[in-house]
Amino acid sequence: MTGALVLIGTLALATVLGLALRARNGRVREAVGRDLPDDVRRALRPGGVTLVQLSTSFCAPCRYARVLLADLAERTEGLHHTELDLTDRPDLARELSVLRTPTTLAIDERGTEILRVGGVPKREELLDALRPHLATA
Repeated sequence: MTGALVLIGTLALATVLGLALRARNGRVREAVGRDLPDDVRRALRPGGVTLVQLSTSFCAPCRYARVLLADLAERTEGLHHTELDLTDRPDLARELSVLRTPTTLAIDERGTEILRVGGVPKREELLDALRPHLATA
């Protein structure tokens, strides 16, 4: 009987944690003002907003995020996409407070981080959050 209760409790906890993680995946958040490392600054494209995708070579969702962000940048004036591989750069991941990949940073032409997305972005939610920044780009 005790084993069954432990199993039920474990399944309930796993379900709650899974739902919480799913709700956070792809959510657009306002960025915390911070100085960007030189590696990120060099990746920026002039004019407009650059989506800097932080990925690792073994990250399966990163491939989907790459396709989505590249397509979004291609179809949206003033929006650019670039990718930085963090596989051999734990120092850069730590400096940027990246806890998971993919993480996408939206950076304006002044080099200011304006938005951050953990996980694969939701296309419409990301576009809605970027529109005010694209209008001024």
